[in-house]
Amino acid sequence: MVPDRILQKKPDIRRMIGDRDSAGLIRLLGSRDQALVTEAVHALGAIGPEATGPLVAALGKKNRDVRLGVISALAEIRDPRAVGSLVRMLNDTSSEVRWQAAIALGETGDSSANSALLESLRDRDKYVRYGSALSLIKNGYKPDGDDEWAWYFAGTQDWPGLRDLGHASLPALTNLLRDQDSEVRIQAVRVLGEIGDRDAGTLLLQALGDEDRQVRWEAARASQKCGVPPSTLPRALLQRPRASKSPLIAGFLNFMLPGLGYGYLGKWWGIMIFQIDITVTVWLFKIGGEVITYAVLLSVYAILAVHAWYITKILPEDPP
Repeated sequence: MVPDRILQKKPDIRRMIGDRDSAGLIRLLGSRDQALVTEAVHALGAIGPEATGPLVAALGKKNRDVRLGVISALAEIRDPRAVGSLVRMLNDTSSEVRWQAAIALGETGDSSANSALLESLRDRDKYVRYGSALSLIKNGYKPDGDDEWAWYFAGTQDWPGLRDLGHASLPALTNLLRDQDSEVRIQAVRVLGEIGDRDAGTLLLQALGDEDRQVRWEAARASQKCGVPPSTLPRALLQRPRASKSPLIAGFLNFMLPGLGYGYLGKWWGIMIFQIDITVTVWLFKIGGEVITYAVLLSVYAILAVHAWYITKILPEDPP
């Protein structure tokens, strides 16, 4: 039997362009065939400003792939009427959509989008910031003063530029400490240490509570260059997230499925005990029957549960 997807006829993109079928092409933007999506984007670009209205309306689609395709098509068309809608997409929940919107606003060449792009330099996602920085330059923007240069350098991750600006870089570096990428946070902390500004001390103490171990270590080192008293560091480190294991969960898992509680604790021999339990259970059923099997196994399970509970209680704390 031939699969349905093979029987499906590939859309005639040229005909759709000739028919000015913007709606049909927009539907293709949700396809899993990326080559087809690319063709549809170029086709919408070929239709031109006539497709702007339907494309702007399609920005409300829940499908993220469709929104990405729509924005790509608007970037090719470069219709100033779409700028307002693209600006609104800078607040989309998807970082990919925000990044695509930032790039598209640079393709329009419309400087009216610059205020929104400047705001996007404060986005938590590095790709969105980078796209915004590039589009600002395309739209004729030139940073004016150290503060604006700092935000631009943060968007392009120009670490030497941020370091050379010194104190003026602190607000932009503060924003980078919120980035989802730990490598960005590490670099931001290092630059703060290189600047050596005493006003950065509070930021570095906060960074000691970061979820990433390397960020915390870099913050401890940088803090000494910024005049932070060493005696304050241990207390700041207490704010870090801790991934502690629950003794009750470990004990419960070991009682219900012996060995699973040890696996929960990261003990390699948990799977071995689980396999032994299966073998012993089958063997006991054969030689002793159901009553003896349950009597023996429940006693063993209780012991294993208590043991898992105990070793969880005495586990050392995760290193800082």
